[in-house]
Amino acid sequence: MQRPIVAVTLLWTAGYALAIIAPLSKLSFTTSLILGIVSVLLWLVPFPGHKIVCGLLFIGIAAGYYGGYDRVNHSSLSDSFVSSDTFVTGTSVSLQGTIATPVEVDGDKATFILESDGKGSERFLVNVKLLTKREQESALQWSRADKVSLLGTAKLPEEARNFGGFDYRRYLRLQHIHWQVAVKGAEQLEVHPPSSWNWRMLLRWNDQLRDRLGSGVEQLFPEEQAGFMKGMLIGLTDDLDPQQFQQFSQLGLTHIIAISGLNVTIFLGCLVWLMRKLGFTRETYLITAMIMMPLYIAVTGASPSIVRAGLMALIALYAAYRHALKDGLHVVLLVGLGMLVWEPYYLLDVSFQLSFLVTIGLILGVPAVNRLLPIRSRSWRDALSIAIVAQAVSFPVSIYYFNQFSLLSLAANLCLVPLFSMAVMPAGTAAMLLGLAYLPAGKAIAWAVAKLNGWIFWLVDLASGWDAFQTIWGTPGFAWIACYYGGGVLLLYGVYLYKEGLRPAEQRPMLGSHTMRSPLSEGLKASAIPLLLAFGTLWMMLLLFWGYYAERWSKDGEVDFIDVGQGDSILVRSPVSRSILLIDGGGTVSFRKPGEEWKERKDPYEVGRKLLVPLLKKRGIQQIDYLFISHQDADHIGGLQAVLEQIPVKQLVFNGTFKPGPAVEKLFETALDKGTQLVKAYSGDILEVDEVTALHMLFPFQEEREAPIRLEKEQNGQSIVFVMKMQQTRWLFTGDVDQAGEEAVLRRLKQQSAAGDRVIDPAFGAALSNTPEEAAILPVDVLKIAHHGSKTSSSPAWLDAWKPKLAVISAGAHNIYGHPNAQVTDRLHERRIGVFRTDRQGEIQMRVNSDGEIRVRTKLIP
Repeated sequence: MQRPIVAVTLLWTAGYALAIIAPLSKLSFTTSLILGIVSVLLWLVPFPGHKIVCGLLFIGIAAGYYGGYDRVNHSSLSDSFVSSDTFVTGTSVSLQGTIATPVEVDGDKATFILESDGKGSERFLVNVKLLTKREQESALQWSRADKVSLLGTAKLPEEARNFGGFDYRRYLRLQHIHWQVAVKGAEQLEVHPPSSWNWRMLLRWNDQLRDRLGSGVEQLFPEEQAGFMKGMLIGLTDDLDPQQFQQFSQLGLTHIIAISGLNVTIFLGCLVWLMRKLGFTRETYLITAMIMMPLYIAVTGASPSIVRAGLMALIALYAAYRHALKDGLHVVLLVGLGMLVWEPYYLLDVSFQLSFLVTIGLILGVPAVNRLLPIRSRSWRDALSIAIVAQAVSFPVSIYYFNQFSLLSLAANLCLVPLFSMAVMPAGTAAMLLGLAYLPAGKAIAWAVAKLNGWIFWLVDLASGWDAFQTIWGTPGFAWIACYYGGGVLLLYGVYLYKEGLRPAEQRPMLGSHTMRSPLSEGLKASAIPLLLAFGTLWMMLLLFWGYYAERWSKDGEVDFIDVGQGDSILVRSPVSRSILLIDGGGTVSFRKPGEEWKERKDPYEVGRKLLVPLLKKRGIQQIDYLFISHQDADHIGGLQAVLEQIPVKQLVFNGTFKPGPAVEKLFETALDKGTQLVKAYSGDILEVDEVTALHMLFPFQEEREAPIRLEKEQNGQSIVFVMKMQQTRWLFTGDVDQAGEEAVLRRLKQQSAAGDRVIDPAFGAALSNTPEEAAILPVDVLKIAHHGSKTSSSPAWLDAWKPKLAVISAGAHNIYGHPNAQVTDRLHERRIGVFRTDRQGEIQMRVNSDGEIRVRTKLIP
């Protein structure tokens, strides 16, 4: 076997993947040991096919190793404290331990990981609510390795409450953290410096060095650039502007900000270049580089991508020093295998995945692509090959995690990466180091870098704002990703064969003194090459088409009641046209008194940007046809600002009023700037979405259709109420309408019936007979309970009139308002109406088939 490390790494990774996709309770370290013994015995007794059998057993060994590692990753408190009710969610606990990470202070919150003392050491994520400015100043003095005693409230981390949503509990578990502890006020902690030396002191000194370098960068660069430069030079991203990060992310340029192999290459290149210019020998600068590499890994944060690049560099430097430099593929696979054995969870880390996939792709793909490009200049050909291969290899992983891709990404990388590599990063590093010794010298270099940054940021801002070049992709399946890589290799192979077939034999690539043999000389007919090329091209085109429009093939109607906390957000996809309706977008309500500016977070949680938009993108929502704002309270429109900024919206439907305030004003301004049509909805309006989906507006009333928009502070009573017909089902959406609005709707329907005015089509589920005494509203299948289940809505008359089979209440878990009110839930149960609640069950998804059957599933409790 010429490349055993290739086979070993691939089989080991396959074993991990098997354990992740199909976890079995039998997988353990014992399984690994038994299979290992069996595989050794079989290897020592060769028989036909023994290598294949041993390879399969090796996959089993890896699966057992991962399963055993995962099995022991549980709380050491689960069996003792938890079972005895002394350590349960929501219970006050007293802990003593050591701060194991840098302390992050953001506004009125301090966060760190605590490793408890004692035999069963446990890692806790501690969140401290800082009550005063003085407490914030005190928290800034806490450091890694400090000893802590605290009193707080323990709880389990939040699990994902929406399908495809971020699972915080799983995220922390992969960091071996199983509990969060909330501490109210710094007075509940006693923090002391370490009394004696321990290994964490090294990390503490490293943190202090990084903070010192970060402070130096802040002195050198303008405030709007300091966060960016700290992230790029030393991996400190706490002060990075979220909007700026989003712009770089849209163009596929986050690898510039994230410390990775690019930074390692530039660091080593500059170091070696400088030492060679100063006259040092080859052995001296190689040894110096090997000594500096671990320090660079530590100073830049030791993320999986930088560890991979750093270890690869160390191995390559040592091999070069010994004049035994091996091929890069062996090096990267050896590093990857070592990292996976050390920490199996690295395989689930996106930075690890992108780092290794792109590196392997560059090693294997760039030489092949280089031979295909008709560019004479080697430097330009190399640059274009690297950009093409990196984009192609990272594409499936990027859309799997981030669900977006810019058609300008290739051009942006070609133009901007050289600027950062050859100018911004080296000059920024020089400015940072010189500034430590002599600040004016550092500022002189930083001034030039800041000027260049200003031009680059302007260009990024311009390019990221071209919405026509942004594409949104739903999260692909693993089978699609496998087909993509297989099709890509097939297409590249076909192009290579075609190009080689056009060249004279004496000009084909040489290997030693022999012409490289190609499949053309091994029996593949020349006439079959165009067919292979055509098949590969067609395969990739169909695959991309299928992946981009994956959500359009279903013919079921879809209604998703998204859990956005204390608010409403409902996603509707029609069965035939696959049109998208989004009803409200939740919102984060915050109150801040004058003088409490110190409490502001650098990147405060905003439900639209953090939850709703990522969720919509994961579901492949590339455009919203109708964005309904039931009314303009913050818990219904707060998340829509991010939606309008990141996803195209054709029509915005609102209640014809305007609630004074900066948030509402900004929302409507953004809609107009984006070319979104504003539509007022009033009782009697009908919206035909497709052949089997239509909406009939019941409320609010407006006698004069062309009346100007009026100011309205109290919005609940102006909520849009409408009935939706989908297939043979009927749905009633109510916003936050109060009982007065409910009575008005019922009264209007009776008046129309008494007048013999059949303005409401029976298909919409609100038809009345022609005589008042026979007046009866057709039942609805699903009723969205108004105002999160508040007692001000859902009157008995309202429920009796519509006779819903199912009711959905959208309310935040543990909300301070007590929603839903017990009176409302009692009314529903008395009428034997099936109740679904987002506060208990998370997201509620309903699917409607062509027969009008409604299928329901919930994210949490069934």
